[in-house]
Amino acid sequence: MIFREMTTVAVMQPYFIPYAGYFRLFAAADVFVAFDCVQFPRRGWVHRNRLPLMSGELDWLTLPIKKCDRDTRIDALEFAPDAPAQLERAMQRFPGLRSARASASPLLELVTDLGSGTVADYLCAQLQRLNALLGVSRPLVRSSTLRIPADLHGQDRVIAAARALGATCYVNSPGGHELYDSRAFAEHGIELKFLAPFRGPQDSILSLLLTRPSDEVAELIRNDGGVVCS
Repeated sequence: MIFREMTTVAVMQPYFIPYAGYFRLFAAADVFVAFDCVQFPRRGWVHRNRLPLMSGELDWLTLPIKKCDRDTRIDALEFAPDAPAQLERAMQRFPGLRSARASASPLLELVTDLGSGTVADYLCAQLQRLNALLGVSRPLVRSSTLRIPADLHGQDRVIAAARALGATCYVNSPGGHELYDSRAFAEHGIELKFLAPFRGPQDSILSLLLTRPSDEVAELIRNDGGVVCS
């Protein structure tokens, strides 16, 4: 699968209602790869994110996921049988979500519409809906569809994903400086770049969208995400 006009690719695990800075990867890339062919990080952001409580403190809203082995990949995650009810109960702790329910805000469907597929199906659909709302829609490709050799790990797996799409540039979030070697990418004809640190809010983008117009949130992402540094 090669995109003829594509040069820049971003690769990131699909996160649950991620913070605004996450969406700068979509704005900076031509194609976004949802990295779902890797082990599910139980302490990561794939299945949970932080929203404000009545006190203003941030706390976790966690997706109800079926129990799985430690080495389960993201693309193999399934929802618990009673996931809709569990999620509905968990959402009651957050005043912003209660207000959204009371006002019948369409934003609520971004969380509650679990669909009938896997957790990865839900997360990727959610990201695409958020991208459309923010005006940063890009083709989204799941790494599990790219036939990356199972014996590749870490940086090599990312390079394989970028090569599978014919990328000449790979852009990563600011935290990846210590994970990647620009020389290794260059050996495959790929330039390695990083986003500058994000200066906006670190909690879930849903918090912003429930309190600010979507075009204002989109402007925040565009203005803080257009520049990349090597």
